[in-house]
Amino acid sequence: MITNLWKPTDGSVTLFGKQLEPTSYEVLKRMGSIIEFPTFYDHMSGKENLQLHCEYMGYHNKESVSEALHLLDLAESADKPVGSYSLGMRQRLGIARAILCRPELVILDEPTNGLDPAGMKQIRDLFKMLSIEYGMTLMISSHLLSEIESIADTVGVINHGTLIKEISMQEIAEMNTAYVELVVEDTKKASYVLAENMQLNNFKIVHDSKIRIYEPDITTQRISKELLLNDVEIVSIYQHTESLEDYFLKMTTEGENHV
Repeated sequence: MITNLWKPTDGSVTLFGKQLEPTSYEVLKRMGSIIEFPTFYDHMSGKENLQLHCEYMGYHNKESVSEALHLLDLAESADKPVGSYSLGMRQRLGIARAILCRPELVILDEPTNGLDPAGMKQIRDLFKMLSIEYGMTLMISSHLLSEIESIADTVGVINHGTLIKEISMQEIAEMNTAYVELVVEDTKKASYVLAENMQLNNFKIVHDSKIRIYEPDITTQRISKELLLNDVEIVSIYQHTESLEDYFLKMTTEGENHV
């Protein structure tokens, strides 16, 4: 709806301070997007596809095509027909086209589709650079929550087509319930060491062999050292923090339970 491809059945879209109309063509020049899979003229080269995009967008910065190809690591393939590109290369070319005309808003649907881990990191770094150095706003839709967690400053949780929560990553971090989960052979002895030797109060036994410690400033190294010095055998110990995926599942499950 923001890109004017679908019309709202109710309500309206306000973009750059103005209500979006069916004839808001000038507004679209201030945007870039990938919706689902990017499509191109396969017989034309990557460079030619981007040059054509500049023409129908009325954008005449001659350096923009080579700059976009360089940013997306496609310079060496610029003159090859797009029909010979791999899925990952086509995806990167789609991102190059989306940012080609220096838009103020970039809308990206699953932008890391088909990319290997190195390519995904490259795209993450690129998005951060575009936001910080170029002042672009990026709206990203993705099921890869770990990717979103590493780049987003604000997230919206959508469940069954309804936006149920919009929140900053900073707020999620601040409400995060972190704890150290400790599995030991003897929980009674371990509890004594934690309470008496380490003066910890905020912990509980959640299983015959499992203890959770809710102390924000305690480290796993300190706990391990103290338990080992007191002959408490440790099976495992790790620091648990709530991820964006945990938060998403909690919000969507609560929503379903509420319904």
